[in-house]
Amino acid sequence: MLNQEVYDKVAAKFAETFGSEPATVAYAPGRIEVLGNHTDYNEGYVFSAAIDKGTFFAASPSDDGKVTLVALDMGETYSCPLAEVAPVKEGATWANYPLGTFSWLFDGEPAKAGKGFKAVFGGNIPLGAGLSSSAALEMATALALAKVYGIEKDRTALAKIGQKAEHTFAGCPCGLLDQASSMYGEDGALVKSDFRSNTFETVKMGPSVAFMMVKSNAKHALVDGAYASRRKACEDAAKYFSGVLRKKVTHLRDVTMAEWVLYRGGLSETTARRAVHPIGEDERVIQGAALLEKGDLSGFGALMYDSHESSRNWFENSCEELDTIVDAAKAIPEVYGARLSGGGFGGSCCLLVDPAAAEKISSAIKREYKAKHGDEPVCSLIRPSAGARIVK
Repeated sequence: MLNQEVYDKVAAKFAETFGSEPATVAYAPGRIEVLGNHTDYNEGYVFSAAIDKGTFFAASPSDDGKVTLVALDMGETYSCPLAEVAPVKEGATWANYPLGTFSWLFDGEPAKAGKGFKAVFGGNIPLGAGLSSSAALEMATALALAKVYGIEKDRTALAKIGQKAEHTFAGCPCGLLDQASSMYGEDGALVKSDFRSNTFETVKMGPSVAFMMVKSNAKHALVDGAYASRRKACEDAAKYFSGVLRKKVTHLRDVTMAEWVLYRGGLSETTARRAVHPIGEDERVIQGAALLEKGDLSGFGALMYDSHESSRNWFENSCEELDTIVDAAKAIPEVYGARLSGGGFGGSCCLLVDPAAAEKISSAIKREYKAKHGDEPVCSLIRPSAGARIVK
């Protein structure tokens, strides 16, 4: 089993804490976003992949009328009566991800569950790296608790429950990308998502490539309003274009780059700059799908570099540390493409690489980064992997 060591620790902690084996254990991976940045809530396209690191959630029903959560990685426990499941405002705010997921499995009325549960979770996704540890936790929770309570829902429905938990309990207005990527991942493949129809397909990458995640030491945080302000700008722009274009426009998915060029004058400079990023990203994903069909990794990588420049110059969700990583990657022949991954404002960069040159790439990027910022980023070779599943 992938990440067997983490599974063993979670199962052992459950037995030690509750005196029995868990009724079920679910696993969900983190994700990397490969192309299509901030397009999910604009009803656009994204290429992503589930990664080979993830979170295990071990659970059993309980007879004490309580919900008890043990966070193995933090060494903390949160417990409350079933009737009092609600967003945690201070202290153990990590509990909001599983609590929110549990609540929305029962349509926001967790008392309907009838009985509580006890759970231990833990994983090996680096926190704050932009690899979506929160969505992995939500999806592992959703699968495990659906099993515990005998709830049958498809993968998209469970992904939407995790998204709702993030909105209402964690306070982050995320799109559906992270949860869907965790659910629909496949070994050696990218997930191509269409967020208008909420349909997901996989596209094989081939065995000779992998990704390298380079975790900067810049703080990665989305709940501070930067994400929300970008999202609002996109919504404002879509509303403007719906008034000036002679066609139906509900989201930026409906606007072409040519139309943005022609009509941007009616937008404020900032809103125009924010809008062009997801518009361009949609076009890059469509181009990228055609290039992958031909096996053109260099062409696909060039689109990744273009994507980062758009983040840097238009959407302004990059930062100096991420730019250093991408600029260093451009000088290394075995790196086909590089860009920030996820919400931005810190976190990690995703590099498309020849895995045989992983050590060379890692050394070169660390050297450049240290020269500019005084410390070293963390480089991890990642292979696209299977999505969330029940493992016990």
